[in-house]
Amino acid sequence: MHHNLDKLFVAIDQAFAAVRKAHPQAITCGKGCADCCHAVFDVSLVEAVNLQAHLRRLVPTTVQGEIAAAAQEARQAWEQVMASRLDPAVARIRCPLLDGEGLCLCYEARPVNCRTYGIPTVIDGKGHVCGLSGFEPGKSYPTVNLASLQRILHTLSVQLAGEEQGGRRWPIAAVILDQSAFSAFADRLIIPGGK
Repeated sequence: MHHNLDKLFVAIDQAFAAVRKAHPQAITCGKGCADCCHAVFDVSLVEAVNLQAHLRRLVPTTVQGEIAAAAQEARQAWEQVMASRLDPAVARIRCPLLDGEGLCLCYEARPVNCRTYGIPTVIDGKGHVCGLSGFEPGKSYPTVNLASLQRILHTLSVQLAGEEQGGRRWPIAAVILDQSAFSAFADRLIIPGGK
C-alpha cells in the first residue's frame, strides 16, 4: 500500500519540479515560506495514517505536547470555519505541524495539498494558485488536477480500510488528536524506516 502512496508523492514532486524549472520566476516557495501552512483542507485516510506514522517516528516526544496544543487550537478554528459555512479556500488556519521558524515538522510525509501548493492547480473547475506566487492572471500555465489526485487517494484509502472509513476525510488537527482512529490501519501501511 505504501508503495502506491510513495509513487504518487514522487510523481507530484516531479510535476512540481517541472513547473518550477519551466517558470522559476513564478514559484516563490522556499524554506520558511509558510503560506501553504495556513490553508484550510482535509486529508484522506491513507494520508492521515502515513502522516501519523511519520509524526510518531520523526518528531521528538518533547515537541509532541506543543503540537497537540496547536492542534486543539486548529481544530477549534476548523469547527468555526465549518459552522460559519466560510469557503475553506479563503479561510486561514495555522497548521499544527508548523514550527516557530516556518518549517514543517513532518515535511517528508506532507499531504498532497501541501505538495501541490505553490503551482497552479484546479479542482471542481476552479483554478487556484498561491497568492505569493508570480503566476500572472490570464496567462496559461501547466496545471495539476487535484480532483484526479484525490480520486487516487480515495482508492488507496478504500483499499486500506473499506468504503465507509476509506471515504472519510479529516483536518490535520484531527489526525494529530485522534490517534486511535488511525492506529488500526497503521500496520497495513508500510512506512519506510518504520518499526
